[in-house]
Amino acid sequence: METGSPDDTGTAGATRAADRAGPADQPSPAGSAGSAGPAREEPVWTGLPPGLLRMRRLLLVVWLGLLTLAAGVLPALFLDPLWAALALLPLALLAWGWVMLGRNWRSWRYAERADDLLISRGVLWREETVVPYGRMQLVEVTSGPVERHFGLASVQLHTAAAATDATIPGLDPAEAERLRDRLTELGEARSAGL
Repeated sequence: METGSPDDTGTAGATRAADRAGPADQPSPAGSAGSAGPAREEPVWTGLPPGLLRMRRLLLVVWLGLLTLAAGVLPALFLDPLWAALALLPLALLAWGWVMLGRNWRSWRYAERADDLLISRGVLWREETVVPYGRMQLVEVTSGPVERHFGLASVQLHTAAAATDATIPGLDPAEAERLRDRLTELGEARSAGL
């Protein structure tokens, strides 16, 4: 199941999951035949907004566009015009990178559960990070100059074990602040019970 399509800003995940739930997905009454136990609830995944994909693709075009110009113009001026064919290499890399950025963007998603936060990413090698709320020590929102220009922010999660630190990139600043506040509140509540 992939999330984060260009038509999906990542906020309608709960609505789509509720719309797909049919009679078979409804919990059966207690004591009815065929109920082996409580139904396990599937997490509601939220994809990243399309602004992150636009930002990354623009950066790809800028950097590889400059490389294409340098690879095509400079050899053509100083050597032979046939050397301008070197510009095809960065153009091929640009086309490949365009597709790969889209696949990578679609692979990122996160889900807030009762006791932890799930972050899933990766195309070839899927990686799913589980960050328990009680283990969070610091939740920060960062936004560099390019991210601010595109109206994006990242949420960085720091835990007691460096291996479980995680980042959710490219969120809307309001969503990033909401997530930071919620995770901080849940982290304080879970760690107070220890």
